[in-house]
Amino acid sequence: MNIPIYQADAFTNRLFGGNPAAICPLTEWLPDETMQKIAAENNLAETAFFVKNSTGYKLRWFTPEYEIDLCGHATLASAHIIFTELGYKGSAINFETVKAGTLTVKKDGDKYTMDFPSRQPIPIEFPNGLAEALGEKTPLAAYRSRDYFIVYETEDDILELAPDFFALSKLDTVGVIVTAPGKTVDFVSRFFAPGAGIPEDPVTGSAHCNLIPYWANKLGKDKLHAYQLSARKGELWCENKGDRVLMSGNAVTYLKGEIFI
Repeated sequence: MNIPIYQADAFTNRLFGGNPAAICPLTEWLPDETMQKIAAENNLAETAFFVKNSTGYKLRWFTPEYEIDLCGHATLASAHIIFTELGYKGSAINFETVKAGTLTVKKDGDKYTMDFPSRQPIPIEFPNGLAEALGEKTPLAAYRSRDYFIVYETEDDILELAPDFFALSKLDTVGVIVTAPGKTVDFVSRFFAPGAGIPEDPVTGSAHCNLIPYWANKLGKDKLHAYQLSARKGELWCENKGDRVLMSGNAVTYLKGEIFI
């Protein structure tokens, strides 16, 4: 069996920036075990698999360790491949997902705009050991939705964090979002998920489902500009829409080929 595979860098307009995702178009689902092995072999933060249906596509995402409930950059990368490599002629793509509902991606000039669910983080007490596991900087506040959400005072605090990935891998969440106001943008962030096989994710769309409502409320504005401060760096244009959030970004194709199974 030969399966097509693409790789695209999402939330960037240049190769080797943003977040790389593998994309496998399928005519029907492979066994879950096979898709998990492909994701582990790719060893990227996520591998996306999609199957065409009557209204668009069914979409699933796998980290190297397990299937995940929501992934932004691999959704954007999937849309990019459908638009640029698979001859899609429409202006918007509907992705049907099991746990995140229907996700829509629109072509918007040289960018793609994703319509995702908002996930407002809830204030919590600091979990034991989490601040220490993130490094020596003192955080201001702790929140949680799917992930822990930790707020710091400055962009420099975020840049200077040196997490203990082994300690973070023992947490009872997918990952940890850290964030602060930006110097030249509205907010900055990083995302750590060593328990999912991703020590630091380069750019994380699902984290922005939390970040956008938080910073929209904090800054009193619904249109926001953001950087994720990984080594590869990612740029997002965001909008708070109440129970939904919009995220826009670029993507570029890195490779296309075949998997032989």
